[in-house]
Amino acid sequence: MKLWSGRFSAELNDIAELFNDSLPFDKAMYRQDIAGSVAHCKMLGKCKIITASEANAIVKGLEVILSDVESGKLNIDGAEDIHSFVENALVSRIGDVGKKLHTARSRNDQVATDIRLYLRDGIDETVKLLKALVTALCRRAESELDTYMPAYTHMQKAQPTTLAHYFSAYANMFLRDAERLIDCRKRVNILPLGSGACASTTFPIDREYTAKLLGFDGVCDNSLDGVSDRDFAVEYLSAAALVMTHLSRINEEFIYWSGEEFGFIKLPDEFSTGSSIMPQKKNPDVSELLRGKSGRVFGELIAMLTVIKGLPLAYNKDMQEDKEPLFDADKTVRLALTVFTAMLEKLEFDRDAMKRASVGGFSCATEIADYLAARGVPFRTAHEITGNIVKSCIANGKNLQTLSLDEYKSFSPLFEQDIHTAVTAESAVSRRTVKGGCAPQEVKRQISTLLSKLESI
Repeated sequence: MKLWSGRFSAELNDIAELFNDSLPFDKAMYRQDIAGSVAHCKMLGKCKIITASEANAIVKGLEVILSDVESGKLNIDGAEDIHSFVENALVSRIGDVGKKLHTARSRNDQVATDIRLYLRDGIDETVKLLKALVTALCRRAESELDTYMPAYTHMQKAQPTTLAHYFSAYANMFLRDAERLIDCRKRVNILPLGSGACASTTFPIDREYTAKLLGFDGVCDNSLDGVSDRDFAVEYLSAAALVMTHLSRINEEFIYWSGEEFGFIKLPDEFSTGSSIMPQKKNPDVSELLRGKSGRVFGELIAMLTVIKGLPLAYNKDMQEDKEPLFDADKTVRLALTVFTAMLEKLEFDRDAMKRASVGGFSCATEIADYLAARGVPFRTAHEITGNIVKSCIANGKNLQTLSLDEYKSFSPLFEQDIHTAVTAESAVSRRTVKGGCAPQEVKRQISTLLSKLESI
């Protein structure tokens, strides 16, 4: 029986029934719906809106329903949504007293509460996964302090850096993702229950007590806002989209690094697949899926914004479309973080290939300009001299490492034998000790800072 059927004289059309049905996806919130109902019932009993014996009977009935669902004794079906299912199951077990559960609430504030509870749980799990990933990146960075590689700008070799510096960069990104989600959780963790359908209730309820039972930090201060607000969901999806952006970026790099043209990465067999026609292939399918699934979460953010952008206050049925994007984003992000962290620990790098590449493409040219500037040459002049050196090397098939001292001196008498040390990856990296730089001791500090921040969140 529909919870709202009293006013109607005809059954819902079969096609409309199918269109209206949300149980196939909102049943994912059964734990949250039952938890919210238990807290609501305890509050009704405390406030003497229902008797203590009625409250006890309802709470016990809800706890048994939860146990039966968890054990598989009770299948979630035969209702239009999870709220109807729980209430119908309760009434069928304890009789008319179960009908008192819905006193002083609406499905509007009930579903808003369920979503916040579900999202709060999801955020907590995602933050744990992000912390595990940041830790894994830091551990890998600690072991790659002297693994030289090229840093790129415009996808061209720019300057030498290290794999540790690279991993530290992504660790910072994923740490900010965790911080964003933690900050988002503050706005998720506000209780809408008690807002009613839109204008609250005439019953003398204690919303703060319900909030305390459910672990909320406070209650929504306006009932219209309480049932119609979904900006917390948009904020979550935005943070989730950024997590997937960072996963997509690093996996984009891993994909081309694994190709013969770069040869930086040796793909682990456990995270690769082959070709049905080309026996030699070892494809980076996991990284490609991680890159591809970012678009899925981006779409869910846009879907949520589109759902709410034109809704008048307060609740509208459009909001039924808020759940699937949230549920799918939560599942996608958590699975993506889990598989990427596992893959990261198995990745092998060809350190020799990376070091050779680190000084290719005249990536140490800035070292020459800095060398001259440190000896009193205005940097713009030093930049021009270095540009002429690079131009000459290109014309004569040489590089900065093989150019003789006499050839260097032909461009400036300030060059000495130590110029050949200056244009090595080791020198270029080790001299960048400024905060944020790639020198090993500085990257060690960055790693220490990251791990300290992890402990504080």
